[in-house]
Amino acid sequence: MKDPLDLLDIPSLLTEEEREIQSTVARFLADRVRPNLPEWYENAHFPRELAPELGKLGVLGMHLEGYGCAGTGAVSYGLACLELEAADSGFRSFVSVQGSLAMYSIHRYGSEEQKQEWLPRMAAGEAIGCFGLTEPDFGSNPAGMRTRAVRDGEDWILNGAKMWITNGAIADIATVWAATEEGVRGFLVPRGTPGFTAHEIKRKLSLRASTTAELSFDDVRLPASAQLPHARGLGAPLSCLNEARFGILFGAVGAARDCLQTALAYGDARIQFDRPISGFQLTQRKLADMAVALNNAALLAVHLGRLKEQDRIRPEQISVGKLNNVREAIAIARECRTILGANGISLEYSPLRHANNLESVLTYEGTSEIHTLVVGQALTGLPAYR
Repeated sequence: MKDPLDLLDIPSLLTEEEREIQSTVARFLADRVRPNLPEWYENAHFPRELAPELGKLGVLGMHLEGYGCAGTGAVSYGLACLELEAADSGFRSFVSVQGSLAMYSIHRYGSEEQKQEWLPRMAAGEAIGCFGLTEPDFGSNPAGMRTRAVRDGEDWILNGAKMWITNGAIADIATVWAATEEGVRGFLVPRGTPGFTAHEIKRKLSLRASTTAELSFDDVRLPASAQLPHARGLGAPLSCLNEARFGILFGAVGAARDCLQTALAYGDARIQFDRPISGFQLTQRKLADMAVALNNAALLAVHLGRLKEQDRIRPEQISVGKLNNVREAIAIARECRTILGANGISLEYSPLRHANNLESVLTYEGTSEIHTLVVGQALTGLPAYR
């Protein structure tokens, strides 16, 4: 086998085009991202200047049709997310928020004028977007949002705040969800609009190579053309979240794979008691258990990708994928750190960096508790979180 971690010949389930897309993204990351990750992570820096290169690579909104987007299948998009997160969760987060939240919200719910204005530039990485749903007091219960938009003649007046917004501090356009007399509606708020401010969140222990912000809206006046005309009700932003969650369930596989590759290489090179530590039974049990979990997670991701391509995927199936794959990935990252011993706490090696990042992935786009309850409702018909 070329890859000792590929116990189940998963590449045989992919088309030649899908394998080529995965390889192309991996090569880009190896050249432009991986050499700098320890420094970016340590300095809490996201390199905004790489956005046009990611656009040229074709990964921004790559699963959307038209407007400069690549229009690839769900599995191709998932494999790109896998490689991005194998480098760092911050880069997969950037691509997910740009394509599956900000661009997808415009693509599905925007007017033709909004699509023409924003999507080509966002696909090229010339404009960056963010997605404002989570609030300081309302994360898992977005229906309780306090951000409000009220009509004032033909305009809207927006007041409120959003929290933990990836890309928020560098975004050129924000999709913002607000309660109105007509229910939850979406609005496009460009950077520089009077009353709209973004404050970067500092002192993070996770997703350090990613920018996160709090958005504030103080009597922000928006024209009627800022409203997403086809977004009505809370189902609209939740449908966007399902797009992002799909990318996460692939991305988690990438983070876990990178950790296990690191642990395998280290185990072969690290000599203790006159032999490589990978030759000890306890180490081999760890490696075997993790490899089985990794391959199972990859199979689940590809299967859900095929369901999505057939337009047959259900929200609870995406919850199964995110719940399982992130849970397995964080367990693998932590276990790989133990194989590295004291060296595992160094930024020279990736497992603890991935483990720290996955603490955020475990929480955002639906906590593990919420996804557990989504699955529970699918089993029993009873919504336990209400």
